[in-house]
Amino acid sequence: MNNIKVVIGAGEYVNNPGWTHTQEEELSLLYENMWKEKFNPNSIKAILAEHVWEHLTYEEGTKAARLCYKYLKKDGYIRCAVPDGYFPNESYQNIVQVGGPGPLDHPAASHKIVFNYKTLTKMFETVGYEVKLLEYCDEEGKFHQNEWNGAEGVIFRSKKYDPRNQGEKLIFPSLIIDAVKL
Repeated sequence: MNNIKVVIGAGEYVNNPGWTHTQEEELSLLYENMWKEKFNPNSIKAILAEHVWEHLTYEEGTKAARLCYKYLKKDGYIRCAVPDGYFPNESYQNIVQVGGPGPLDHPAASHKIVFNYKTLTKMFETVGYEVKLLEYCDEEGKFHQNEWNGAEGVIFRSKKYDPRNQGEKLIFPSLIIDAVKL
């Protein structure tokens, strides 16, 4: 139990073998009682949340970041990926917008916020994390990618791993950060 690694909102995908994969019903980012049942404070090495934080309001996201902080070890991290509000593609932005498109059972229908690298960074830094940008678009829509290791948490919807994003043209990128507990 020395290097506990947890995937929040894993869905049906198991992109990270050896990690504990959870669903909202068993480990919510908003209910500490669920965390107390499974983990001790300062016990988790890594938390991976791929396309989860956009289903929270900014205030809920801050609360969730604070809760994770309590359970992360020193130098532990959250690898967080969300839709990128600065990706310059109208159809992508239509899909990821607050409320999303189409039927209410579509996952994007429950989007409550669209982050950009500034707002996501600020949210985690406010709680006390040091944020490292891994993949993101800037205000001009230019894509940036810093080196990151999939062994520390695979984000499927990324330039690095998503087959849709291979080659010259990005189709469905994510804003990806590591938020490190100091």
